[in-house]
Formats: sequence, C-alpha cells, structure tokens
Amino acid sequence: MNYPLLHSGKVRRLFQAPDPSALFMVATDAISAFDFVLDTTIPDKGKLLTQMSLWWFDQLADVVDNHVRWGSRIGAQPGPYEIPEDWQGRTILAEKLEMIPVECIARGYITGSGWAEYQKTQTVTGIPLPPGLRHGDRLPEPIFTPSTKAEIGDHDENISYAQMVDIVGQETGEALRALTLGVFARASAIAEERGIILADTKFEFGRRADGTIVLADEVLTPDSSRFWDMELYEPGTQVPSFDKQFVRDWLSKDSGWDKNSSTPPPPLPPEIVDATRARYVEAYHRLTGRTDIV
Repeated sequence: MNYPLLHSGKVRRLFQAPDPSALFMVATDAISAFDFVLDTTIPDKGKLLTQMSLWWFDQLADVVDNHVRWGSRIGAQPGPYEIPEDWQGRTILAEKLEMIPVECIARGYITGSGWAEYQKTQTVTGIPLPPGLRHGDRLPEPIFTPSTKAEIGDHDENISYAQMVDIVGQETGEALRALTLGVFARASAIAEERGIILADTKFEFGRRADGTIVLADEVLTPDSSRFWDMELYEPGTQVPSFDKQFVRDWLSKDSGWDKNSSTPPPPLPPEIVDATRARYVEAYHRLTGRTDIV
C-alpha cells in the first residue's frame, strides 16, 4: 500500500491509485482559517467531511455528475483497493479531472465577504443588491460570485463574472454559473427540510477528457458552506452556525491574534476544539440522519 503522494493541500492529500486514471482523496483532521492551516486538529473532522460529501454527492447525482468512483463509508465493506487503516472513513477514490481554476460560490444570504463589500458599495462582486439589507438577510434570489483558487498561504480573491470568463471562457463560464445555482437550489431545499439554512457555499468543478463538467473535491460540508439553524435565524444578528465560522470568530475576536499579520494563528484551546467538533457532528447528523459518527 505504497501509494505515491500527488498533492498536499490545506485539508486533503491526493495519492495515486493503482488505476492511473484515478486517485485517492484523503481528508485529514486539519482545519484552516484565514488562509492558514492551524496547528490544532479537530478529531474526526476528516471522516465527517468525507461522509457528508459522499451523502451530498448521492443527493445531487441527478443534477450534476461527480468524480466519485468509490468512497470508504463508515462501517462499510472494503472498497476495490486495500487502503491503510487510518484512511478508513476519510477516503474517496476519485477519477482524475482537469480542474477548472476558479471557485464557484453561490450566496443565498448576505454574510461573510459579501456583507463586507455590500456595506461599502451595495454590491457583491459587482452585482448590485437592494439598499437597506441587514447582515444575514435573504437575497431576492441566489447569486453566483466566483473567486480565484489560491495556493496555501495565499488569499482567494472574489472576482466578477466577467473576470471569470476571461479565465475560463464564455461557454465554460455560463455552464459553471448554471450548475452552481442549480446545485445550490437543490441543496438549499434539502437543508431546509432538515431545519438548516444554507447561507452560501463553494463548489469546485473539473472537466473530463470528453469535455463533461463534473462536481469535484468536497461538497456542502461545514468547511465549504455556512449552515445556520433555522430556528435561531434572525437577520441583523450574528447567526449561530454549524461551520468553521466559530473558529474564525474565536481567532479574530477572542484569541488576541491579528489576522492581518504574517504571524501564524495560535493553537485552539480544548473548549474551542470540542465545540467546533460538536458543530460539525450536529450538521452531519441533522443533514444525513445518520448516527455512525458520535
């Protein structure tokens, strides 16, 4: 089981599978914030991300194809290849794709970097929005706001649709926007049935050799999405979330660390680690209805 390492990202490691057209995508327990990978890990986070992604890929299969060939599900029989014990539950066997070099963000509510821009210009990535919106307000309709894909240590940058088209071309840009908003609509409806608001999310897409665009990487996890409790949702307030915004808030408000400095973030204290894990676990249980990770 000596699989060559192809790439090491903020959270995932990619290894070459025996099939040259496939790779193993292994999610670690690492967590990133403000473009830093923290020294502290969140127990079981890699398994939670993988299991949630696999569940979502299943729910969305009739909307868009995906890159999954096999996933190491908790408690399931071994897959087509032998994998290390510590990969169990956190590994996806995925087809190799030509990854499209933009991140595709859908926003249904005004928050995060979109809120920061709106307060200055009443726009998000140049898209005009109605005046008078409060933080957390639902948008009249979801919007597509792409960004660049940065290497570790660099910052993703929001870009306009026109800037994205300059990178990927008109036809691909139109396809990405349609797919992103279509998947977001389906996922939002599924989440709302379970008492969760999907405020915004990030998708990544890749292209097969025949030109087909498919959904790749992770999908609709607390690392790539903002999930809010529908019962606690109140526009104009800081809405409690089931995602890593909790870690961002501690780092930027309570830790004493300057997020605009080049100094790495401090370690997370045990109570923040436990509370973060609890939020990820609750999102997983409420969305999937499964109880296989406790």
